[in-house]
Amino acid sequence: MNYLPIFIDVRDHRIVVAGGGALALSKLRTVLKSVASVCVIAPVVSDELHVASGAIQIYERRPTRADLAGARLVYIANDDIAENRHVAMLCRELGILVNSADNAAASDFISPAIVDRDPVVVAIGSEGTAPLLVRQIKARIEALLDGNTGAMARLAASLRPRVRTCLEPRARRTFWRKFFSGLGGRLLARHGAGGARRVLHDVLGRQVVASDQPGHVSIVGAGPGDPDLLTLKARRLLDRADVVLFDRLVAQPIVDLVRCEAQQIEVGKTPGGTSWRQEDINTALVEAARKGHHVVRLKSGDPMVFGRTDEEIEALQAAGISYEIVPGITSATAAAARIEASLTRRGRNSALNFITGQDTRGYAEQDWRALAAPGAVSAIYMGVRAARFVQGRLLLHGADEATPVTVIENASRPDERVLTIHLGELAEQMARQNIAGPAIILLGLTERRSANQATGSFDHTLPPSLSQFPALMEVG
Repeated sequence: MNYLPIFIDVRDHRIVVAGGGALALSKLRTVLKSVASVCVIAPVVSDELHVASGAIQIYERRPTRADLAGARLVYIANDDIAENRHVAMLCRELGILVNSADNAAASDFISPAIVDRDPVVVAIGSEGTAPLLVRQIKARIEALLDGNTGAMARLAASLRPRVRTCLEPRARRTFWRKFFSGLGGRLLARHGAGGARRVLHDVLGRQVVASDQPGHVSIVGAGPGDPDLLTLKARRLLDRADVVLFDRLVAQPIVDLVRCEAQQIEVGKTPGGTSWRQEDINTALVEAARKGHHVVRLKSGDPMVFGRTDEEIEALQAAGISYEIVPGITSATAAAARIEASLTRRGRNSALNFITGQDTRGYAEQDWRALAAPGAVSAIYMGVRAARFVQGRLLLHGADEATPVTVIENASRPDERVLTIHLGELAEQMARQNIAGPAIILLGLTERRSANQATGSFDHTLPPSLSQFPALMEVG
């Protein structure tokens, strides 16, 4: 972000709008929604602005240093560019933040589009790059937030002391989830604000403050990297977690979905580098749960595929900690979807092999003769460093050098790359193309759309939705 979104307290402060025309009027309409003291200063002030401004102070003159001194914010909106520069210079000498209308480069802050459900305010900005998109987003949010949104926020504020007194932390979060998921709205509609407050005060008064609540661990699959491929349950758990332990391979956009208040701990295992021991991860899970926390153990892909989940389950069972397992999309299925090649096909392969190129003891031995059989399909995990080993073992046990191989690096992520080659050139091409991982190697499969392309080349095909509109791609 080039602009940090913040909300500035303007109570008992003054805001100056330096301008008297249409641009100033648009700024004034937003500023007047606040409780700040507002004044307009400009050499010429339009009749429309006089009417719209009501009883605020208007000075028809060029702003002076004394006019601007002490202002919290200044909006500059004159049609005269030289005048705008003069006012901006005065403001900066005085240390006042400036917004210059339609001139982001000359502004210290940008005034966003606002959805107002006081005290709930949604601010939307694009750093000045896409005002039409901002208006579209604003319209969607306006439709999403009904007229009771502000009333629910005020009711919640009045209940917070009671909730804090009556409920322990985890129970509080459960209460607020129910409140904002429908309970608050139903009570408001039925009893009004005062009646809803009385009902909830009575209910909360009958609660017993809980202590020593047992914790819980959710072992959650983060999928291959695209946040849209997370399950709905995974999204809900990330929003509720107190502590999240996540792998190094979990994509940052997914980590960003964790609620801000949660403790986030990266427990990565870096090949050849510093790593958390599995025993330490097990201990961290147990200790966090014993403190009563809801813990999410976030694993790349599916936790049950080469995720060492059994060891974590055994540690939790030994400690008497409750747990659940939430599956995720594993890299092999995401990669197969990307290249439009089924992992199984009648007449070709009636079995599918998920293998790892290396394990805790080093390179992993397999039933290479079965994997080398004509028509066999295998998804090879953790195969980047083991590529030459895997290639050599397969060729030694009778695999054809011309066997198709597709390597998908960062499957489903924005920096995804696809390499379509043959087994005989696997290690050489992966090294030449600097495949660093995470990557999945699909042995026996080729990309459907790249069947006529040269081997060893990366595919940069546009998605079908865009490639169908070549004229659109030429615009601009």
